[in-house]
Amino acid sequence: MAFADIGELETLQCRFAKGVATIALNRPDSLNAITAEVHRDLNAALDVLEADSTVRCLLLTGMGRGFCSGQDLTEKIASGPDGRPDLATLVVEKFNPLTARLDELPVPTVAAVNGIAAGAGASLALICDIVLAAESASFVKAFCRIALVPDSGGTWVLPRLVGRQRALAMMMTGEEIDAMTARDWGMVWAVYPDATFAADAHDFAARLAAGPTATYAHIKHATRKAWDNDLGAQLQLEAELQAECGRLDDFAEGIAAFAAKRAPVFRGK
Repeated sequence: MAFADIGELETLQCRFAKGVATIALNRPDSLNAITAEVHRDLNAALDVLEADSTVRCLLLTGMGRGFCSGQDLTEKIASGPDGRPDLATLVVEKFNPLTARLDELPVPTVAAVNGIAAGAGASLALICDIVLAAESASFVKAFCRIALVPDSGGTWVLPRLVGRQRALAMMMTGEEIDAMTARDWGMVWAVYPDATFAADAHDFAARLAAGPTATYAHIKHATRKAWDNDLGAQLQLEAELQAECGRLDDFAEGIAAFAAKRAPVFRGK
């Protein structure tokens, strides 16, 4: 199956245009809160996406007034041997694999935050490569309001984006951060008017999809390793990845287009 053939799942709307696979969470009455069914549908959609070579970029967004409000707190959570909620199993079996999968996708991932992104919903947005926000969007780490620790990579990605103090303040107060503040803090690349947000976000993703996507995968890998490497190791990795890029058809096309003073036509290989 091609991604373009998915259409609608129970909890998602999937669309494909100009190389962009758009996955929209579709539980607007709950601000797209995440349930077991959402996990099932997201993984099914990502299975198709990863197998479809025509997909050049993922655009993740939400239907209605919100991007995602995090875990659906009305969903029954299994109990552990002591009779108390077994949250570790939910996190380890559902949220952790989803977070890792989004982070490791070889194609560029863009989160289009069209409203509130709260809890695990904020984590899923921020783990994407690039975050775009509507003017009315906001981000909130509300775990502390129910006496929980941020999960889904929240404690990993947020300090790396905004610094330790801002991250701790967000996580310990649960205060909502508006779109413009999020942009100023480095959580968001760009903020667009609400009225044109869907089109603006897709246009942005389409520009990425038209780019050298095989090279983008190497850029993502290098950036991920930079958190752990010292300078020497990172320089070596850059040299290795540059060698691989130099053998790509897209590099030859880029050079030819530069010499001919025309726009390159990249094919992602």
